[in-house]
Amino acid sequence: MRKAVSDVGYFQLLKENKPFRQLFTADMISYVGDWFTVIALFILAGEATDNSPLAIAGVLVTRSFGMALCDPFSGMFADRYSRKGLMMLSNFISLIALVSVVSLDLLDSLFSYYLLAFVMVLAKSLFDPAEFSYLPKICTNDELITANALGSGGWSVALGIGAGIGGLTISEFGVTTALWIDCTTFLFSILLISRLPPGGPDNPVEGILTPKKAIVEIISGWKYIRGRPPVRRVVFAKGMWAAGGGAQVFLLILIGMETNFGELAAGIGLLFMIRGFGSGFGPIIAKPLMKQKNILPYLLGVSVGVSGIFYVFVSQIEWTNLLLVFVFCAHASSGVNWVYSTTMLQKRSDDEWRGRVAGTDYLVITFTMGASALAAALILENQLLELREVIAITGTIQIGLGILWVLLASPSEKKIFI
Repeated sequence: MRKAVSDVGYFQLLKENKPFRQLFTADMISYVGDWFTVIALFILAGEATDNSPLAIAGVLVTRSFGMALCDPFSGMFADRYSRKGLMMLSNFISLIALVSVVSLDLLDSLFSYYLLAFVMVLAKSLFDPAEFSYLPKICTNDELITANALGSGGWSVALGIGAGIGGLTISEFGVTTALWIDCTTFLFSILLISRLPPGGPDNPVEGILTPKKAIVEIISGWKYIRGRPPVRRVVFAKGMWAAGGGAQVFLLILIGMETNFGELAAGIGLLFMIRGFGSGFGPIIAKPLMKQKNILPYLLGVSVGVSGIFYVFVSQIEWTNLLLVFVFCAHASSGVNWVYSTTMLQKRSDDEWRGRVAGTDYLVITFTMGASALAAALILENQLLELREVIAITGTIQIGLGILWVLLASPSEKKIFI
């Protein structure tokens, strides 16, 4: 392990930490491709149903609930099997799924769109807890904030590039071309990850894995979290944002359909690009705040609340270029919540439990995102409220949960930093 330093710069980390640089590059490549496929599925679902809000949200709901179903198991796998191997397997499953769909021309119904979305997130669910658990093995504690901020920034830039270029590619060349591009990104990612060092787990759970054994291991992970309040509090931090954020991600699609930012796919791609850039640059800009002990106890709640405030603004303004500014700011703030909560969970959990902690963390956010998006879609599908009213409600939910964190959780967090 390298000697720890008090503060690690972004370029310093990329220059000096070769394993992180390789993993970061692999992530960037596959993330760009991911959004070619996701935007394509949104467009296909809309075209098949005359832009039904419920059908379009179905893609996001399938992804969220599908991942929530798998996350506890994939977190358990990360404490039992090679984390590097799980990351490679994840990309391989995605590659095979996409090649099969494109080669055999299987995308011909709404069900097939949802099925592809489910298979892709099943593979993704293997990757996230494995990477979460792997990162502390190649980075020191002093590097983790920088590494997670860079990772969030990389994901967000890749989202922005993938969504923006993906939308344009679909508009100009069609869905099939976009999916083939995604196939190549998974292949390159596999090659890069194969060159990484092993990276744990150090004390893997042993014995033959049976269904009963799997459930026991998952429940033991939940007991570990329940018995450690500093871990338990932070596990629910991303869920605060997701309570409104899941709907907001879906609502960006509908907003894109009502704006004049270009062709349908291009307009949706632009909004997702702005969302991505905000999520990435927010943590990078706010990195100094994540080192101020007097601010840290409040940061998770405040960042969610600020995100909600900007979405309330979105619901009130005319959707011109100012919309892009507010979407950027909202997701910049939510990105701070993501990066800081991830870093705290990595630091506060022991290596042999880290995969199950990650699995629970992702379970909370993905299930909450799915429920949030589904609720918003049902409201709009049944014309109970207007689009702008639903947007305002999602922001208000985040503001309320942010205030609750500051009132209820911050006092306990403050004791950690005294």
